Amino acid sequence: MVLYTCPAGTHGANAPLIKHPCGVAAKALDAAGQRYEVKTVGGFKNVPLSRRGKREEILALTGQQDVPVLVLDDGATVVGSGAIVAWAESHSAAGVN
Repeated sequence: MVLYTCPAGTHGANAPLIKHPCGVAAKALDAAGQRYEVKTVGGFKNVPLSRRGKREEILALTGQQDVPVLVLDDGATVVGSGAIVAWAESHSAAGVN
């Protein structure tokens, strides 16, 4: 599996006020015991033009430019931290869920 993140990577899940979506997704995958590769794409959501030319792979995979995106081993995609958390909760590597 591959988890695509912004330059913040897998950090920020424990931020006190606003949790960073990429970190939240990574934390859920870790808690589920899932093994994944992290691929960082450039650009930031609230910085105009910062994504230009840096998220074509995400656009080709999902039709949009937002991360996090989880690409499963079968090529299916799970888009957004909420969807990734839900997927992780229902796919424990230990088979507990």
